[in-house]
Amino acid sequence: MEVTIEFLKQLAINIYEKIKPLLGTKEGGVKISRGVGGDISMNIDLVAEEFLIQSLEDQQLDILLISEEIGEKYIGNKDEALLNNSVLIVDPIDGSNNATRGIPYCSISIAYAKGKSIKDIVKAVVIDLNSKDLYWSEKGSGAFLNEKKIQVSQLDVSDDCFFELNLSNKNLFKYVDSFRSLLKKNYKVRVLGSSALTLCQIAKGSMEAFINLRETNRLVDVAAGFLILKEAGGEIFSLTGNKIEGGLSIYLKFPFIASNKKLVPYLKNELCTNFEKN
Repeated sequence: MEVTIEFLKQLAINIYEKIKPLLGTKEGGVKISRGVGGDISMNIDLVAEEFLIQSLEDQQLDILLISEEIGEKYIGNKDEALLNNSVLIVDPIDGSNNATRGIPYCSISIAYAKGKSIKDIVKAVVIDLNSKDLYWSEKGSGAFLNEKKIQVSQLDVSDDCFFELNLSNKNLFKYVDSFRSLLKKNYKVRVLGSSALTLCQIAKGSMEAFINLRETNRLVDVAAGFLILKEAGGEIFSLTGNKIEGGLSIYLKFPFIASNKKLVPYLKNELCTNFEKN
């Protein structure tokens, strides 16, 4: 079976329908075990992932699944999956704490790759678990919110930009001086809790930048948003200003900066230079 963008969109919708009764509930937030991705898995995470796996098996797909809770699992025929270079990278619930506590900022993130590295991601879907909006993209075809094509904003350093900052207490003290000039611009700072959804917010022009300094940020968190943002005209790069690269693996983790194109020179000059010093 060919993995089409329509299949991925329907898969996201089906998972949403499955876990919808658990949103904002204590039952959904019951902590079960620590997932391979590193976080404590909640009931809602496991329900979503188990439904995902069953759905893929029902479709008789031959594919490598990389998912936050289970890690890496071959679905169907492993040899065929390796031959076809078919990989599905999924965060069944991105923003699990938000999801279970009724905070309306959480998503399901699904990316499909034909190859072994980040550059081989060719299809992506992110569904907002509160509005049911679908963000999606196919490589070379642009990015969409439902059926409307989206693009990053054209705001630059002289405008009133919105950005999200995600960092640990350790990084706060390590990099505090790096943010002084940025904060003096009176930008609006947000800390929202779903990396996939924030990348989509930048893609549709509702935010301008996302500075994620967490070294524990995982591939599954951003794989889909990575493609959607780039197809919408945005950029994502490392703290040293380089391309984000790496093999597709549950163990791939990296901090990053994402933004519209207008802010890239400023962010690289103001932040990446300071990060290199630290």
